Order: sequence, then structure tokens, then C-alpha cells
Amino acid sequence: MCRPWNDPERKFVVATSEKVKLFTLLGDYPNTSALKRGEIASDLAALEFADVKVANTGFKPLVREARFDLAELAIVTYLQAKAFHKPYVLLPIVVMARGQHHTIVYNRERGRLAPADLAGKRVGVRSYGVTTGVWVRGILHQQYGVDIARIRWVTFEEPHVAEYTDPASVERAPAARTMVQMLIDGDLDAAIVGDNLSDPRLATLIPDHETAAATWAAEHGAPINHMAVIRCELSQQRADLVREVFRMFKESRDIAVHRGDEAAARLQFGLEPNRRALQSIIDMAARQELIPHRWDVEELFDDVTRDLA
Repeated sequence: MCRPWNDPERKFVVATSEKVKLFTLLGDYPNTSALKRGEIASDLAALEFADVKVANTGFKPLVREARFDLAELAIVTYLQAKAFHKPYVLLPIVVMARGQHHTIVYNRERGRLAPADLAGKRVGVRSYGVTTGVWVRGILHQQYGVDIARIRWVTFEEPHVAEYTDPASVERAPAARTMVQMLIDGDLDAAIVGDNLSDPRLATLIPDHETAAATWAAEHGAPINHMAVIRCELSQQRADLVREVFRMFKESRDIAVHRGDEAAARLQFGLEPNRRALQSIIDMAARQELIPHRWDVEELFDDVTRDLA
């Protein structure tokens, strides 16, 4: 159950003739540009954007302090937040999505490495629960038959959700070391680095990763990174406001599509277009000991957000 945050300064009324100001965490993407520039008018909602350069730096304040009213949030962080009854509910709004196959790399100077070689190896990842890492581990297991339990996972940050504890197969890197440098030095065999191929010695672990990613998406749905969340009490008390937020995000996405952005055109709104990807990430998170049990996709939403389309 989604529990409202006990903060007397953040109370929302059932009806009001004034716009509701929503303190909002949202990154800069083509699909959010029109929204953040004020190009989309609303009689109900006034979005006040936090001065945050990279959205994921706001995820801890979101799930630990309930600092924002409306936010972009990594989907696995949302699953863990739900498990620990944080005061947010998911909106069927995809803010960021991409293929994940290209994000795991190795140092080519130390010899060729393939997915089948990873058993017994040390693999770096920013944190065990980071969404890209969860997708990559799931892809390695399901598409390449890798026993991910036989990999030693080395992390560099604590979990976003403070109540969560990493599994025993996870170790923390020394504080002074960086993931890329450990990979170059041979202290890691591979690493999940996202889009950051910052050294020419790094090569993608998965061969023909673009074709592999397309094959995966056709069967399981395109991997989702970030979706939108909103405070529980807003959804419980102001369904009209929640529907308005959905409209604003969708219109901003549509403007980006009209301007020719191909990535924005791939972002899906509504539960059904995202069902396969959401069920995949729920299953992966449960299998990887990130959440206590598998939910049905419908359980990620409430009676208001579930029907947004």
C-alpha cells in the first residue's frame, strides 16, 4: 500500500481554484524539453523544477526524504521504494529508455572476453540496484545462459533506498578507486559503465550488441530506465491533477516526436504498451534479490494511474 508522507508542510486539498505547485525532479531530454521550457500550459499544475543537473543525483532525496512531489525515477529504485512503502505511486510515463547490451565492457588489452567467460569473474557496477545493472544481469542470464550467481559484483555506491542491503555476492570497491581505473588495472574483468566508453581500451562485451538488443526488445519489450512517479496523496485526492500531469508529459513527448527526435518516438505511455518490459524488470529484480516478491504489473499503479492512457 502506498502510504502518504507525514509532512505537515506538504498537504494537498481535494479541490482548489488555484494551480497546485509541484516540486519536480526531471532531467533534460528532448522529450521533456517543451515541458521544462514552459511551452505547455496548464490551469491545474505549476511545475517547479529542482535545480539538479543529473536526475539520478536526486533519487536518494526522493526515496529517503520524500523531497519531491513529482519526479523521474529509475524503475528498479521505484520497485524497491514500493517494497519499503515509500509515499509514491508509478505513472505510466516512460521518461528514459534505451537498449542495454552495449553498456557492459571489458579491457581489450587483457584479452578477448565474452559473456560465457564471466563465471568466476569480477564485474563492476555503480551500485547493485542500479537499473542498467539489473537489466544487464537479466540479459546475460536469459539471452546468454550466464550463471550470474557465480559472478562477483563490485559496487561503488550505496543503494538509493537506505533500508535495502546488498546480497552476500556483492562487495564494495575501495573508496579511492574508480570503476574504469580498476578495469584498466585488471582488478575488474568487466564493468557496466552505461554509455561511458571513456577509454579507447574498452570494448563492448556482447558482440553485435545492436542486433542482440533488437532481438531482446522484440521478445521482452524495450528496456525501461526511468519512469515518472507522484505522491500518493495527490493521486488519492486529486485525480484530475494526475491526469493533467500525464497529459503534459505526453504532449511534451509528442512535441519532440514532431521535431524529429527518434528516441522520443520510442517512449511509450500507458500500462499496456509497457507491460512486457515492466514484467521483465519485476521478474529480474526478484530473481536478483532486489525486491521480496514478484508483483503483477497492475500492482505498480493505483486506481487512478493504472487507467491513464
